[in-house]
Amino acid sequence: MSKLDKALKDIALVGFDVDGVFTDGRFYLNDNGVESKAFHTQDGYGIRRLLDEGIEVAIISGRQSAAVYGRMQELGVKHVFQGCKDKVAAFSGLADELKVGAEATLYVGDDVPDLPLLKHVAVGVAVNNAVDAVKANCMWVTKAHGGFGAVREVCDRLLDAKS
Repeated sequence: MSKLDKALKDIALVGFDVDGVFTDGRFYLNDNGVESKAFHTQDGYGIRRLLDEGIEVAIISGRQSAAVYGRMQELGVKHVFQGCKDKVAAFSGLADELKVGAEATLYVGDDVPDLPLLKHVAVGVAVNNAVDAVKANCMWVTKAHGGFGAVREVCDRLLDAKS
């Protein structure tokens, strides 16, 4: 069993950035300033499987988006932090509230603002399209890019390690 799979066995709280992780990093603004994003449907099924297995899921994003709120509500994700200036404080506060120790935490990110939290959790995961600084500081880099199944890849690997 790999070091990663051993670490995944203990994970009880999984956090995800949104832009570049759940999406390909792009967002669209129409002429009226209305934003839209594209989410991969298979990622959604992975999130539902985590929740069904009793694994807590959190979204921690530096941006605000009604599309994110709607998608996470649809998936049943209760812990959604948007416009987050201090991702470590938000995630740590949630872990404390849920009584989850640092050794049971995982976060998935793609860019420099994610680095402090990626270094704080037990398992830091970079999506394949992450910047090099993020990849260099993570235990695992997904094969898939954000917005193209990376979230599902994380969910499946985590659940496989726990079975």
